[in-house]
Amino acid sequence: MTSDTEQETAADETFDVIVIGGGPVGENVADRAGRTGLSVALVEAELVGGECSYWACIPSKTLLRPGAVRAEARGVPGADVADGLDVPAILARRDTMVADWDDAGQVSWVEGAGITLVRGLGRIVGPRLVEVVPEDADADPDGLPRARRLAARHAVVVATGSVPVLPDVPGLADVNPWTSREATSVEEVPESIAIVGGGVVAAEMAFAFTDLGSRVTVLSRGGLLGRTEPWAGEAVAASLRDLGVDVRLGVTTESVEPLPDGGARLTLGAARSRGDDDAPDLSPVSAARVLVATGRVPRTHDLGVDAVGLAPGRALTVDDTMLVQGLAEDAGTGWLYAAGDVTGRVATTHQGKYQGRVVGDVVAARFGDGGTEGAPTAGEEPPAVGAAPEPWSRFAATADAVASPQVVFTRPEVAAVGHTEASARDAGIDVRVVRYDLANVAGASVRAADYAGSAQLVVDAAREVVVGATFVGPDAAEMLHAATVAVVGEVPLRRLWHAVPSYPTVSEVWLRFLEEYGL
Repeated sequence: MTSDTEQETAADETFDVIVIGGGPVGENVADRAGRTGLSVALVEAELVGGECSYWACIPSKTLLRPGAVRAEARGVPGADVADGLDVPAILARRDTMVADWDDAGQVSWVEGAGITLVRGLGRIVGPRLVEVVPEDADADPDGLPRARRLAARHAVVVATGSVPVLPDVPGLADVNPWTSREATSVEEVPESIAIVGGGVVAAEMAFAFTDLGSRVTVLSRGGLLGRTEPWAGEAVAASLRDLGVDVRLGVTTESVEPLPDGGARLTLGAARSRGDDDAPDLSPVSAARVLVATGRVPRTHDLGVDAVGLAPGRALTVDDTMLVQGLAEDAGTGWLYAAGDVTGRVATTHQGKYQGRVVGDVVAARFGDGGTEGAPTAGEEPPAVGAAPEPWSRFAATADAVASPQVVFTRPEVAAVGHTEASARDAGIDVRVVRYDLANVAGASVRAADYAGSAQLVVDAAREVVVGATFVGPDAAEMLHAATVAVVGEVPLRRLWHAVPSYPTVSEVWLRFLEEYGL
């Protein structure tokens, strides 16, 4: 194996830590890793701030918000919602929220935090060795060589996220299909759009483009939001249909052909055997645009992981300290970490940032001087490399397995954390489910005359603690964190009985949950 001295000699520059990927996850890693005096390089080929800031979370929720506000106002007698949505204003607001796809503000933060930004595509070329190639093949930024080699004295952290998957459907590539990037950065709203997929992106964009004036068709192999409780996806599908969206479940896209007007025609098939009374509509679908939202995969195909014995295109398996497992014997140990979507653990920005904080603290504690004022690891010791960390310590991403929250900003919103009823039973938990109609809470009646929603707790009856929760309704997201705290804290139900909810709020459902449970 190459010695540290030989690596530094072969490199243009040497840092204590190199972070590949400058999205929210990588920024968190770099920030925390540098708090004990470590020098940190942040490598990013596109915009600093990543997918979430410019093409995912921020623009998508900005596009969805006006329709949600209008729908909420319609439910309050006396509110004036006669005017329709101002599409140009919505798109202009979206542009403002993504800073017109200019990352100057993010770059300023990086530099202010003492982190060295290196522009270009980073790939691993050996143990603790990263090659950076400028994104523009014709560019020579800052007079640097076309390929810039960086050596890490201690650690390389991968935070490259994920990329969308295009299914192998005949003719699909010929119609220039959209992915979530094109959808959230739309400048001209299409007259019609066919959305292939049934997950979060598909459901949210169905509402967004309906609000913007498109005729929307959703084509899903199964139900919507398949990773949530079935009744949550059914509520979202029913709401879309009420808005006039053509929602077709249990269908596959068999082929796609371009139309003379620039649109596309999709031929459908049945995804599974269904009864005659539940047969899906398999008539062809024509649309001006096709949005493919069939999932994403960890971005490791261009990362150079084969140089250290790992398989390109696959998730990087990590332990709870976020240390990558399975490196080749001659690649050494204890230096390669990963966080976020690239690990294949949980594909949400907030959970990736959580993992980033964990690995940043691990690296800072393992390799930093430990004396920096305000360092997050002062007085604590990380586990030895390869040893299991103490659950719920700052050096363990324990929440990945038991308390990962997610919100789907549809109408109604779907907010969930921890186990579903099915996953809890699969895990061998002594399950008791408590479900309540949110419309029966006084706060819901105050909020809207037509409030509709439902909420559910999954309880480990043997321990009498909450292990999962799902809320479906307007602003359900704002009720989720209390459930997340309950799950993470393993708060006994008899103690939760003393957590008095304010009146009249929808959160009073927590009192109703406990009453239904028998307390």
